[in-house]
Amino acid sequence: MEEIRFAKEQLRKDIIKKLGALTEKQRGEKVRAIESRLCDFANFLEARIALLYIAGPYEVRTQEILRRTLELNKIIALPAFTPERLGVTTWKVDNPEKDLTPGPRGVLEPDPARCKPVPLQRIDIAIIPGLAFDEKGLRLGSGLGYYDRFIPELPITTRKVALAFEEQIVCQIPTEPHDKHVDIIITNKRIIYKI
Repeated sequence: MEEIRFAKEQLRKDIIKKLGALTEKQRGEKVRAIESRLCDFANFLEARIALLYIAGPYEVRTQEILRRTLELNKIIALPAFTPERLGVTTWKVDNPEKDLTPGPRGVLEPDPARCKPVPLQRIDIAIIPGLAFDEKGLRLGSGLGYYDRFIPELPITTRKVALAFEEQIVCQIPTEPHDKHVDIIITNKRIIYKI
């Protein structure tokens, strides 16, 4: 197990280095390509309630996706994290500019005073962040395990989709029994279906 944890930590460092080498222009072009693929993706177009995320420093930015999701008259659900329980709750966000507040991880989260809870059973598509992915759909996150605990709580009918730069796709993610996968990965170059 210690070997796997070390391999994960090394992979995180390698991916962060790769992503850090991208210029702002390159990053912006890649994000636009990913946005375009997602917004043309049938599972996204058919979804009524979409779980999205607010990006951390090494995740695909989602501001434009949030805007476009609202334009398509979809309901946006965003996660809020509870560090003491290592849990995740989901909240309906009508206005990302007004309904968010800094969360315990330093990332904007829904303000429970302004947002209503969204039952997990109602989520049609879940857009899942991550640091690295492989073509089997395995993901490597930040190491806190929030999404590894959250993904199994989603209904089996909820499509789990990751957004990633092509630089985040690796041959194999070192895994432990608790690690979870996504169904589909949308990159700036392709759509990968879990094999």
